[in-house]
Parts: sequence; structure tokens; C-alpha cells
Amino acid sequence: MMESMPAEPPRPAKDVTQHVGYLLKRAQAALRGAMDKVLREHGLTVPQYATLELLALYPGMSNADLARATFVTRQSGNVVLRGLQEAGLISRPATADHGRARPARLTEEGRARLATVQAAVYAIEQRMVEAIPPQRMAVLLADLDRIAAALEE
Repeated sequence: MMESMPAEPPRPAKDVTQHVGYLLKRAQAALRGAMDKVLREHGLTVPQYATLELLALYPGMSNADLARATFVTRQSGNVVLRGLQEAGLISRPATADHGRARPARLTEEGRARLATVQAAVYAIEQRMVEAIPPQRMAVLLADLDRIAAALEE
């Protein structure tokens, strides 16, 4: 029986910490940690905050649409919505008009909480943006979009 040789990395790197996937995960973990810290001070989680942001832009989104857009499962999305509803930040009808979808909308308290926390979250994004030379930002965003598209195929 032949021993298989380890696969070569797709691009030369001194070690795994220099691979694209590792560096993307490191950046994602740093972003999540910074957001967790800021949002905790306002009694929110990252999925809850993302849900509030999306509902501010697209009132009436369903649980399934919100779950996809916030990168959580439908079950987790339902838990997020229940928590936001119990906190008085969103409202949903008790029953669905048709099908099973119960469209969610921000309450006045939800709008106020979102407005309070946005500045802190946007400051985190500003720190990320400032780390990239302005002339490279459009290329970075396009590259990240291409990476996601390549893996979603």
C-alpha cells in the first residue's frame, strides 16, 4: 500500500497561518470579537443586530429570509426573532396571513436601540476601512465578492 503524499497548498506559504482561508478566518474572528464586545454593552448579539439592520432596510422580511441574510439557520433565526420580540424591539403578527411566514417589523424601541448601537458598530467598520489604502478598497471588495461566489457554486 502506497503512502499518500500531502497535498501542496494552492499558493506558496511558509505555514498554514499564511493561507488565504486562515487569514480570512482571522479577520472574521477579529470582526466578530469587536462586534460582540460593543453589542454586549447594548444587550444585543451579532445576529440580533444584523436582523435589526435588515428590518430597518426591508420591513416585513420573513424568518427564512432573515436567517439566510444573517448567516444563521432557520431555527436560530426564529430564536433571534423571538428574543427581539420579547425585548420589544420587533413586532410580528400572531398568525400568518398566508403560508407560515410572519413578517417582522421594527418597533419604535427597536429603531431607537438600532440608532444607539449603529455608531459603535460603524466605528468598527471604519477601523477596518482605514487599514486599507483607499485606492485598494474597490479591488478588495470585488475580490471578497469573487471568493464568496467561487465557494457558493
